[in-house]
Amino acid sequence: MRYTVALTGGIGSGKSTVANAFARLGINIIDADIIARQVVEPGKPALKAIEEHFGREIIAEDGSLKRRVLRERIFSHPEEKAWLNALLHPLIQQETQCQIQRATSPYVLWVVPLLVENALYKKANRVLVIDVTPETQLKRTMRRDDVTREHVEQILAAQATRDARLAVADDVIDNNGTADAIASDVAHLHAKYLQLAAQFVSQEKP
Repeated sequence: MRYTVALTGGIGSGKSTVANAFARLGINIIDADIIARQVVEPGKPALKAIEEHFGREIIAEDGSLKRRVLRERIFSHPEEKAWLNALLHPLIQQETQCQIQRATSPYVLWVVPLLVENALYKKANRVLVIDVTPETQLKRTMRRDDVTREHVEQILAAQATRDARLAVADDVIDNNGTADAIASDVAHLHAKYLQLAAQFVSQEKP
């Protein structure tokens, strides 16, 4: 078992920016969003099951999943979202564990946007929350995705609250400022995590 730091934050909080900073320090990044896309690639059993459940219109001409269409289908239908989660979550967890086992860095950074919503923080040794104000989330996401304020507000309403994320945090990076300010926070936490990982390994040895 490798020491695992779960990184989370709401939309527009800067999770990727922080994860990339850890990656530059040689830490293996395991991204739940990337894995979620991998398990529904063309030819994968999960994509076939989704097509059979939702219909052929959910599949693009090149055989890939129309992710936006799927999101719109499940957004206002809790029962369909539950069906999809029941299909994908075990596959995502299985692949996550495989990647953790294959990791070579002293600890791994597990990037999980829905860590709180799916109570996955219990599977990590430590939780790092990237914290920003809702207004910062709105502005960044509108600019990045070229979407309306109303659209982003709907996404925020469906995610865990800022307080709920902070309640499970062991460490917090305030990312309301510029990207330059992140480097020193990441360097400080990296040193701490190396120490914690070493202690974890020593305790694991018989």
